Amino acid sequence: MVFKVYYQEDPDRNPIREDTQVLYIEAEDLPQARAIVQKNTNYNVEEIEALSEKSLLYEESEPNYKLTTF
Repeated sequence: MVFKVYYQEDPDRNPIREDTQVLYIEAEDLPQARAIVQKNTNYNVEEIEALSEKSLLYEESEPNYKLTTF
């Protein structure tokens, strides 16, 4: 399953909506997705969203879509 991760790069700074960035990862479930991000980054994770088939098709059509692998 593909998950969309909303994050801030600086964990010590208060989150600012305009600075929110996104990455896409593949994981079996939400806890595994969170563990992957925490293990491989120092990001302040705001939200992790499981993408449905329709949502994934939409995201894949965006020019900035890239599946991240660690």
